[in-house]
Amino acid sequence: MKTTKEHLKDLISLPGLSGFEAPIREEIRVVWEPLVDEISISPLGSLHALRRARKTRQGSAPAILAAAHMDAIGLMVSGIDQGFLRVTEIGGIDPRVMPGQMVTVHGRHDLPGVVTCLPDRLRPVNKEKTPPTLEDLLVDTGLSQRELARAVRIGDPVSFAQAPLDLGDNMLAGHTMDNRASVAALTACLRELQHINHGWDVWAAATTQEEETLAGGFTTPFLIRPAIAVAVDVTFGRMPGVSDYRSFPLGKGPTIGLGPNIHPALQKRFKKLAEDLDLPFAMEVMPQHSGTDAYAMQVVAEGIPTAVLGIPLRNMHTPVECGTIKDIERTGHLLAQFIAGLVEEPAEILAQEEKE
Repeated sequence: MKTTKEHLKDLISLPGLSGFEAPIREEIRVVWEPLVDEISISPLGSLHALRRARKTRQGSAPAILAAAHMDAIGLMVSGIDQGFLRVTEIGGIDPRVMPGQMVTVHGRHDLPGVVTCLPDRLRPVNKEKTPPTLEDLLVDTGLSQRELARAVRIGDPVSFAQAPLDLGDNMLAGHTMDNRASVAALTACLRELQHINHGWDVWAAATTQEEETLAGGFTTPFLIRPAIAVAVDVTFGRMPGVSDYRSFPLGKGPTIGLGPNIHPALQKRFKKLAEDLDLPFAMEVMPQHSGTDAYAMQVVAEGIPTAVLGIPLRNMHTPVECGTIKDIERTGHLLAQFIAGLVEEPAEILAQEEKE
């Protein structure tokens, strides 16, 4: 069995842009299949894995859904210009860090490329010494205009191609850590559940298109209809220039969301559990849209009580996102122990808020 770091390296080495998730979905399916009882793919391409309750009970077991989106940000070909590809974004791209990045163009066959832009001295005077915008970026594959026209179509996706980079023993840098880090946390949770006699059915989901449409966030819980749901995603890691409530230190455990997208009873239960486990964590204030699948899952059908766990990352939405293995494993552990503690009926859990 691979370590969490090895598993994460596999996950972030594969493409799987929003709407084009097939390559990463197959990798996750191979890893999850031995850990669950059933596995399936939704009509929109989300991966659903069911691990049935291990305790016998009267009637059917309630279900909890733990979801992490597997799609990634990237680029899309928008034009061919003098042997270069013009591109637009899939998800939110920070163009300031794009020049010099290696990419793969997924055309009729995969092509290596590099993102470039005009040297500063050749740019219009009004743009000198200003950061490039998305419209300034070009992808150079080394092919001619005619060769590109044969190999690449408008609308082809372009994914980041940098190899994962170890930063010390515990930190990893690479593209698509958002949100493959959370997929790795779900894997850690499923592995721990192999040794737990849990009383609820557990659905693990790798959802599609969170970066653009929240499609998996809406459709997966509608199909599964869990009693409660947990969105596992990443959050902003602390670094110079931002040290307030919007960012969190790396290596100090997951965050537990607090705000309108989160059911108060679930937030309080996660907080108490982390304290009982002596597991480091931070409360993450989410006064509006949580920026996660929770925004969608909460309002599916008659409404699903939802919680949010976050894994701090530096350099969000760039090809060099940084996170720690320790935070990923702690997130998986907290989620597994939360599931292990689900012994009441759903109504009893949600009513605990009113008793306090």
